[in-house]
Amino acid sequence: MSPGLTWNTAKRVLTQLRRDPRTLVMLIVLPAGLTWLLQYMFSESPVPPTGPIFNTIGPRIMGLFPLILMFLITSITMLRERQSGTLERLMVGPTGKADVILGYALAFGLVAAVQAIVMTAWSVWPLGLEIPTGLWHLGIVMVLDALVGTALGLLASAVAKTEFQAVQMMPLVIIPQLLLAGLFVNRTDMPAGLTYVSDALPVSYSIDAVNSILAGDGNAIWAPVAILVAFIAGALVLGSLTLRRRTT
Repeated sequence: MSPGLTWNTAKRVLTQLRRDPRTLVMLIVLPAGLTWLLQYMFSESPVPPTGPIFNTIGPRIMGLFPLILMFLITSITMLRERQSGTLERLMVGPTGKADVILGYALAFGLVAAVQAIVMTAWSVWPLGLEIPTGLWHLGIVMVLDALVGTALGLLASAVAKTEFQAVQMMPLVIIPQLLLAGLFVNRTDMPAGLTYVSDALPVSYSIDAVNSILAGDGNAIWAPVAILVAFIAGALVLGSLTLRRRTT
C-alpha cells in the first residue's frame, strides 16, 4: 500500500464525482431535503412534554440517509469500475487492492464530511433541531454512518455481478439493521436471539451514540463510536481481500 497511490485513487474518484452533478446533488442536497421532509411531517403534531417530536426522532433517522445513499453509490460505482475494466487497468500497474479500497474510502469520506456538515447545520439552524450536547458530536456520528454505508457498499460490490444485483443487496444488508438497531423497539426489550444479532450490527451502535447525545451525555458516545470505527476498518480490510479486478 502506498499513500501516493491511495491519494491518486481518491483524487480520481473525486474528479468523477465533480463531473457528475446529479450524483453530487443526491449525496449532498438530498439528505438535507429528506431531513426537511421529516421535520415538516411532524410540524403540526401535538408537542409532547419532552419537546418537539423532531428533536427526538430527527437525529435517530438522519444517520440512515447517508448510510443508504453511500451504500448505493459506492456499490454501483465500484461495480461499474470493474465492468468497464478500469480496475483491471489500474491494478496491472503498482496500484494494489488496498490502495483502491482506501482511496474510495478516503474520497467518499471527504464527501461524507461535507454531507454531515450540510445536513447537521441545516437541521439545527433552519429546522430548529435542538442538540443537548455539542453539535459536532452529531456530525461525527453522521460521518461514521456514511462511512459504514461506504464500507458495506464496497463489500456488496465484491459479491454482485451486475448493478441490479448491487441494488438487490440493499434489502439484505440495510433493512435488517433498520429493524434491529433500536429504532422501533429498545434492543434490551427484544427476544434474546435478536439482541445477539443486533449487537453484531453497526447501525445499532450509531443509534446508541445518538441516544447518548439526546440524553446530554456526550462522553458516552465514544464507546459506540469506537465500535463503529472498528467495524469500518474491518470492513475495508475485508473489502481489500475480496476485491476482484473484473466481473466474470
